[in-house]
Amino acid sequence: MKFSTATAALLMAAAPAFAQTVINIDFEGAAGYVNAIRDFYNGGTDSLGRSGPNLGVSFSEAAVALSNDVLGPYYSNAPSPLTVMYAFDNTAVMNVAAGFIDRLTLAYSSNLLTLDAVNIFSGLNGTGTLLASASLFGNASLACSDTAFCRFDMTSVKFAGIARSASFGGNANGVLFDNVKITSAVPEPSSHALLALGVMAVVVAKRRRAD
Repeated sequence: MKFSTATAALLMAAAPAFAQTVINIDFEGAAGYVNAIRDFYNGGTDSLGRSGPNLGVSFSEAAVALSNDVLGPYYSNAPSPLTVMYAFDNTAVMNVAAGFIDRLTLAYSSNLLTLDAVNIFSGLNGTGTLLASASLFGNASLACSDTAFCRFDMTSVKFAGIARSASFGGNANGVLFDNVKITSAVPEPSSHALLALGVMAVVVAKRRRAD
């Protein structure tokens, strides 16, 4: 009985832990004004050929990086000040092939109230089941005036299940996004190792009882 209890406890500890790998997309280093982010965060490059970290996250052609330049500034007070993201049209989508869970958190600056500005789907490219939607308040110049988009607020979209894409096309060209955070649905390698250890313990227990 003592061995069985210990084995059960080990197996419970070995269950894959999902809420540990947080991915933060801050858009720093991605292509600047009117250039697509593409596979900058997916082991590939953006539309200017720049490569970034391989986080397993890709963007459709309409998801565009924006940086202030000599014609700007376009925005101010962004959490990550060098680059933000905006939707060129309503097909702007973030894809995560491995999936993400629990919630999507981001900073935004919107020039008007936008219903269902961010939508989270179970499939890639905005397909499958709609898991959650978020509306954004018109906060872009609330209590500030130095640029057209001078205020960024945080919002969090909670959902159940595993998501594989999020669309940002509501109010295209009228919302800037920064610091998009998700939690990967892939268990950490240590969890896999613990699970294998737990299975081995059960096998050993059965062999000892057989003897």
